[in-house]
Amino acid sequence: MPRRHAEKIAAPAARRFLGENAGLSEFGEPSPYDPIAALYDRWNQSVVEDVGFYVEEAVVSRGPVLELGVGTGRIAVPIALTGVRVIGLDSSAAMLELCSERAQAAGVAGLIDLYIGDLRDPPLPEIAVPLVISPFRAFLHLLSDDERLHTLARIHDLLEPGGRFVFDVFAPTEKDVTETHGRWIEREPGIEERADWNWAERTLVLRVRGAEGETQMHLGWTSAEEWQELLERAGLHVGACYGWFDRQPYAGDEDMVFVALRK
Repeated sequence: MPRRHAEKIAAPAARRFLGENAGLSEFGEPSPYDPIAALYDRWNQSVVEDVGFYVEEAVVSRGPVLELGVGTGRIAVPIALTGVRVIGLDSSAAMLELCSERAQAAGVAGLIDLYIGDLRDPPLPEIAVPLVISPFRAFLHLLSDDERLHTLARIHDLLEPGGRFVFDVFAPTEKDVTETHGRWIEREPGIEERADWNWAERTLVLRVRGAEGETQMHLGWTSAEEWQELLERAGLHVGACYGWFDRQPYAGDEDMVFVALRK
């Protein structure tokens, strides 16, 4: 598959390298996050429990940290505030613009390098990092085992020997699906979301709307056991699987937080 070189987005005062295809992922698809970039932070303003967890992982690694799905910098900026360098990748140019502005405002623009691309095949320079992270269920954008395995193999190649890949995903219960299917639910004041679930195929269409914009995205899930098998096939040994960001062992809950090591 032909690839572009990584396209870097610098701090607001520096040159930008967006290019004519900046709004497209590496797979040639428009990002579903561009239309909701202006409301994204309000949509997820109550999501704070994972920040400390990923910051701890970053500090232990000593960096640099590669974050897949960096978004508006909700995780990247707190990591950079500890002095650890972050390389952030996202498919949305609009989200990266906001991340750049947030980094500048926090005084850590020099510690965050931003690139536009697709997490399924990060178009980054040949680098080796001690830690790759993908917070906030970004891997739900992978809809098949082929996509998951391809992405995990790419991550394996980006890690130093012994490096770690840390990410979180979830698998809904039947009760979750029944209670939310096909309903508009107000997530935050003025922002609604709707999940249309396909239990048989383990996919959903998630719609988000607010005054600033609206979008829809196609997501998929799989079980903890299947994730572990895919990680092992990609050459990543599962060191831990937590059920939440308090590092309690996974006990069959919806949420899964994996720590995998490059063999």
